[in-house]
Formats: sequence, structure tokens, C-alpha cells
Amino acid sequence: MASKLLASALRKTLIPQKPIFKTSHFFRTVSTAAAAAAEPYEETDGVSMKGVKISGRPLYLDMQATSPVDPRVVDAMLPYYLTRYGNPHSRTHMYGWESDSAVEAARAQVADLIGASPKEIVFTSGATECNNISVKGVMHFYRDKKRHVITTQTEHKCVLDSCRHLQQEGFEITYLPVKPDGLIDLDELRAAIRPDTGLVSVMAVNNEIGVIQPMEEIGEICKEFKIPFHTDAAQALGKIPIDVDKWNVSLMSLSGHKVYGPKGVGALYMRRRPRIRVEPQMNGGGQERGIRSGTVPTPLVVGMGAACEIAKKEMEYDQKRISQLQERMLNGIRQQLDEVVVNGSTERRYPGNLNLSFAYVEGESLLMGLKEVAVSSGSACTSASLEPSYVLRALGVDEDMAHTSIRFGIGRFTTEEEIDKAVQLTVQQVKKLRELSPLYEMVKEGINIKDIQWSQH
Repeated sequence: MASKLLASALRKTLIPQKPIFKTSHFFRTVSTAAAAAAEPYEETDGVSMKGVKISGRPLYLDMQATSPVDPRVVDAMLPYYLTRYGNPHSRTHMYGWESDSAVEAARAQVADLIGASPKEIVFTSGATECNNISVKGVMHFYRDKKRHVITTQTEHKCVLDSCRHLQQEGFEITYLPVKPDGLIDLDELRAAIRPDTGLVSVMAVNNEIGVIQPMEEIGEICKEFKIPFHTDAAQALGKIPIDVDKWNVSLMSLSGHKVYGPKGVGALYMRRRPRIRVEPQMNGGGQERGIRSGTVPTPLVVGMGAACEIAKKEMEYDQKRISQLQERMLNGIRQQLDEVVVNGSTERRYPGNLNLSFAYVEGESLLMGLKEVAVSSGSACTSASLEPSYVLRALGVDEDMAHTSIRFGIGRFTTEEEIDKAVQLTVQQVKKLRELSPLYEMVKEGINIKDIQWSQH
């Protein structure tokens, strides 16, 4: 048996082996993260997944769902997977001390990006958990005096579901409508406030349409009435300037993977003066000041901290570049197609989110035709549903137009070539689908579809 193993080993040494990776020399000269990002194989027959076959990996334009991890973030994280793997809550040895030090450094990096104190940052598993702690935690803590919450109809699903959970417990919720541009009416907010209002929760940047709410004005109203103000800033972090004091927020939900950091980590900002109190939603070892028990995942937290530090340095440059790419895409589409509508405000908007409706085209058909571009028709959290987006319906968009929406997400690593290719494929597919549409043909002939009386057979 030993002789067979020896012979096999000799054969492997003496017979020249075909290299597995053609880029193996390249791997030694770059960082670990960049090496991992390089494709170590060549696809000749294309890519096939879930019954869909395309010539190669699609262009990624779904940045609101998640962003790629910046290679510099991966480099910061790797030592805490390989050599510095201690539990940050182990107080008796060096492994624990160095992990604890890394967690505190990351806490300071996150705090610095939003103008907060590191003591006001609590690490969680993501923005969904932050929203649950904020909405349910605050109302449960103040349940004896406060029984009313104000939010908007266009919030993220986890805020709306947390509010519905509170309703089942007997709390009252006011869901503020939004104007056709996606922004709330400040007078309606003021009118909705009651003596027993315990929380106002308004998303800073909408995940589906990218509109930026008037945060400072909302904060002023909450300050005037002494009501805690919570915002889901997952889509705002690292993309627009955030200052917790200017906004006057008491609680802010943040996510790692929307800012070129890792998935599975988030942070909750909790104001210390005036102090906001919450009831913990998870019990255990009392980590994170007892608000979020459980071992803090050092590599993920380090990654989120590094992502925030990079975002602070590069936010202005990213903003300019992404604005140019958005303009390029919108102009490219509008020059070749008519009946294209931008959903949400065009003035108060994060440029990396371009939500468009293409009249007389079924959105799902367009998505299926755009196999070579990774885009979505709305939130990734509700994309399994064939119902039109509740966010677009809240804007007053007609159901047929809401069904035709596509969200293009542009980010730090998006190139001009990718934008041009996406424009070409989108225009091609919309034209193809409109050729099949009798409604589009009727409109071109000058018939007003809304005047037609459809009869049932």
C-alpha cells in the first residue's frame, strides 16, 4: 500500500501537470482580496443557473440590493479570520484583547462617518435587526405612557412589519402618505402628532426610488414636540453626508453590505444625550451594553468599520462619478425611447438609484429579457411577489405603470462601458416588447387608451 502511494506521489512530481489556474503567477503579486476577485477559470460555454443560460456573468446594476465588498475591506478583515481569531469578549488573553481593540476601532470608524460618539454605536446583524430594536424596543420600553407611532407608507418592509406587530399588541400606528415625488408633507406629520406619540420613523433614502426625505426639517419637528426620531439610513450611509446632530435623530439603523462592506453586520446609533432607552429584543450574555446580546463577529465588524472609513474619504468623488453615470444612462435611454418616466423626485434623490417605468411594457417580461443585466423591479426583500411595488402605489403611480418599473443601481465599481451596454440591452428589449404590444400601437395611432370602455366577454 505504501509503495503504491509513493509511486503515485512520484508520478505527480515527475509528470508535468496542467496548471489549474492560468493566472497563478498574477495571484502572488497582488493582495489576497484582489487575487480572490480575479476569475480563476474561463467559461467557454456560458453560465447557466435556474434554467437561464447566458454568454457570461451579467452586468451588476442592483446596488440597492447589495454592493460588492471593496477589496480593501476584505484585506482589513482577513487577519481576523486567519490569525487574530480571538473572541472580543475574552478578557484573559491577548487574542481577546486584540479582537476587542479591533471592534472598538471599528466602532469609532462607524461613528466618525455619521458625526456620533463611538459610545453611541451598537453592533447588530444588520439594518433589519436595528429597525426591530428601534421600533419595537422603544415602544415596549415606554408602553405605559406612549401608545402611538408615526411612520410612512413607503418604509422598508421590516419597519412596516414591526409596526403591524405593535398594532396587534394594541398600539396605534399612523402611516403617512407621500406626495407624487415620494416626499412626505411636513404639515401632515405635524398634524399627526399626539400627546401619546412615542416614535416617528422615516427612512432617509428610499431603497426603491432613492428619494431623500427632508431629514433636518423632520428632526426639528420631533425636537419641538420632544418625540424620539428613528431613521432607517441603510441606503444613505456613505452615499450622502449624515450628521446625527443636524438631523436630530435619536436612533439610526445602518447596514454593512450597502456600503461595500460584508453581509451579516449592521450598526444601531442610539443617542446618549438626551438618552433614548429601548427594551432588548434578544437576551443573553449582555454584550453591546445589554442591547444586543451575542458574540460580536470581529471580522465583520472590522469590515464595516473599514468600509465606513473608505466611504468618508471617497464619498464626494463617488457622488460626482455616479451622478455622471446616472446622467449618461438616463440620457442614453431617453434619446432612443419615448414614454419613459423617472419614479420619485428628480431633485431630492440619490443619483445611484434610477427607478424607471417603461409604458406599455410588462416589467417582469423586461426583467426576463434583460438576462445579461442584473437589475430588479423593486426591493430585493419583496421581489418574490408579483404584486406591483407598494412604494410606487403610495406615490400614486397607476398599477400598469407600477408593473413596468425597473430599478437600476449604480455604484463605486460601475463603469461607463457597463452603463452603455445596459442602455443598449434595455432599449433593444423595450423596443422588442413594444412591437408585440397592441396598446403601444394604439397610442401611436393617436388613440387615448384611458377613454376606451373595455367590455367583459
